[in-house]
Amino acid sequence: MSGVHSVPVSEDAVRAALHGVIDPELRRPIDELGMLQSVTVDGARVTVGVLLTIAGCPLRGTIEGDVHTALGAVPGVEETDVVLDVMTPQQRQELRERLRPERGIPFSRPDSLTKVYAVASGKGGVGKSSVTVNLATELASRGLRVGIVDADVHGFSVPGLLGATGTPTSVDDMILPPIAHGVKVISIGMFVDGNQAVAWRGPMLHRALEQFLGDVFFGDLDVLFLDLPPGTGDVAISVSQLLPNAELLIVTTPQAAAAEVAERAGSVSAQTGQKVAGVIENMAGLTLPDGTVMDVFGSGGGQRVAERLSAALGTPVELLGQVPLDVALREGGDAGVPIVLGQPGSSAAVALRAIADRLATRPRGLAGRSLGVTPAP
Repeated sequence: MSGVHSVPVSEDAVRAALHGVIDPELRRPIDELGMLQSVTVDGARVTVGVLLTIAGCPLRGTIEGDVHTALGAVPGVEETDVVLDVMTPQQRQELRERLRPERGIPFSRPDSLTKVYAVASGKGGVGKSSVTVNLATELASRGLRVGIVDADVHGFSVPGLLGATGTPTSVDDMILPPIAHGVKVISIGMFVDGNQAVAWRGPMLHRALEQFLGDVFFGDLDVLFLDLPPGTGDVAISVSQLLPNAELLIVTTPQAAAAEVAERAGSVSAQTGQKVAGVIENMAGLTLPDGTVMDVFGSGGGQRVAERLSAALGTPVELLGQVPLDVALREGGDAGVPIVLGQPGSSAAVALRAIADRLATRPRGLAGRSLGVTPAP
């Protein structure tokens, strides 16, 4: 139309918009990661060069779409082009150094502020993995940065329960974990074909856990959950060595036999020097159609474990909550949608959220950590 002039496109406005494009795996702006290669403004047309970490980046379409969306919101921009390229080995090396300037396990460093919970049980079949997944997704839904390490190498189940269908991306020797329901997760199940069994002994289990903790880039987490195998074997010992500050969450059913075995899983902390964060009783009771509650697995097991551990360890161990038997909990696990997200009004979800409330209010301790300040002269 005669007399109408288009708004001149500002390169500063373009770059400001691109700062809002977040890499879906690394969860940081692409310009901070060195992925923004170039910006060219030609009248109302903007061309952006983006460097992918690897040639087969599984989320290249997401990144490209987000760039187009960001540019479309810049005044005056009418046409956008996104040119994708791949980082050179040197650029990937610089990226790794930017993300992780020090080698080793970041969660074991004295200055780490990540709260680490190792979810343990004395025996299998008590719902430990379901509890882990639901607590993690509930905390993530509240805006916390949460990760899960599926440390049950022989009986991995976290990917299925979490609906994590993505595969880890390797940037040379750094592994980027898939994200499901806002939770970053890594499991040996993501590296095997189908339902293949993993037949590993102690040293290989230790090395796998060490690699998950040291080579996987979780970023700055508020909470990290480790889903341990049942019992007090190799992996539990490795966790105490690799993450001495990890706190144990003991999961049991109300059944006396299960509670007795769960007590052993908690008492191992006396040998490893770890703290027991609390006890969670799962499968606490089944509400029948008439409103009555059937104690399928008995009652009181969680409280007994808490009391006995308190006496054995000489420090108070709380019963954090009791999660009732709920068909919806099983259905959510089968569908890969944790019950706290899929059916938040269900009895099990309410109990799990109450436990998450207690974990979310536990401060990340600053004892022994440098605050980066010095006294004024």
